[in-house]
Amino acid sequence: MSATGGDSISAFFGLNGQNGADRAVAEFFARRPVLIAGDGKRLLALPVEGLDSQRLAEFAALSAPIAPRVVITARRAQAIGLRATTPVVLNSGADLDVAMILRLVADAETNHPAGATAADPLASAAIELAKLSQGLPAVLVADIAAGRTLDHRIVSVDAEAIGRLLDDIIESLAIASKASVPLNSGARADFVVFRDAMGGSQVAIIVGKPDFSEPVLVRLHSACLTGDVFGSRRCDCGDQLNLALKHLEEMGGGVVLYLAQEGRGLGLANKMRTYQMQDDGLDTVDANTTLGFDDDERDYRVAARMLQMLNCDRVVLLTNNPTKLEGLARSGINITGRMPLEAPVNADNRRYLTAKAARAGHRLNHLASSLIEPSDTERDVTTLAP
Repeated sequence: MSATGGDSISAFFGLNGQNGADRAVAEFFARRPVLIAGDGKRLLALPVEGLDSQRLAEFAALSAPIAPRVVITARRAQAIGLRATTPVVLNSGADLDVAMILRLVADAETNHPAGATAADPLASAAIELAKLSQGLPAVLVADIAAGRTLDHRIVSVDAEAIGRLLDDIIESLAIASKASVPLNSGARADFVVFRDAMGGSQVAIIVGKPDFSEPVLVRLHSACLTGDVFGSRRCDCGDQLNLALKHLEEMGGGVVLYLAQEGRGLGLANKMRTYQMQDDGLDTVDANTTLGFDDDERDYRVAARMLQMLNCDRVVLLTNNPTKLEGLARSGINITGRMPLEAPVNADNRRYLTAKAARAGHRLNHLASSLIEPSDTERDVTTLAP
């Protein structure tokens, strides 16, 4: 077939469904509406992230005469007292304002509206778009009647294409560049940068000279700006990264996969929102679910794909998190062993680590002794002792 043939053009410009889903995520990043289609229906959706009075008024005008409705995740519905196993459409009436919407989707304490219904596949797809754009996991929606023409600038996407997008992103992963970098310890590491069709970047740091014909020591490390870069004491991320690098150097080499999964996959803005909820009394698990997310939103298939592209299919995993073991194993990586990372426990991260151990199943055996704290009276006596 010639270079101008239909199949070649499709391969060059991407599949129509994938293009629509890519662009829909970009539109949500830019806080613009998207038209979602499927099963003969059309749904206009707008992310709640960045919502203001002008945006709300314009969306209401665009969707008129249908009043906008709010869609939230099942986790958020449960947090506000609704029984739900799927995303939920809130029947909140026509008098919505920005403050009311933000209370419904993000306040730790709020009353749920009188009525709610299970979201259909189109509204559920809109929620997935919101998560993929790392905004608040909530959207405004309005049904659009068949035959009605909307502004041609509104991107249209098939709901099924949204459901396939994460698979497409992982499949598109390719090595973009690599270079050798000297580390403070004196060791050298090869930084291998992977990019996907959405422009996302992940990095494999190959420390030393691991033998990929044997099981390789591997750390899956989710990016943590606060801990890795600024030394935050409210998590153990930076300490775990430093410990992992030390172990790799001591054992002759290995791989750190530095994954763009800030806040267990929530994104940096949502991570800061959950931090505020933790400051107000919630633990790390409840903060995530109250905001409408699962406790852990990470997908480890991207890590498995990176390892496979490095010809590394047998690993000893440096982790305290059994979910990482399960995620890699499901994706075809042979887990031959596990090594714990016992990072220091301090007064600022103890509550966080306790929640991870007690509620998320992290194996933190070293945490037990640190949980035996003196009573207030004992602490006073200790302080006053000569």
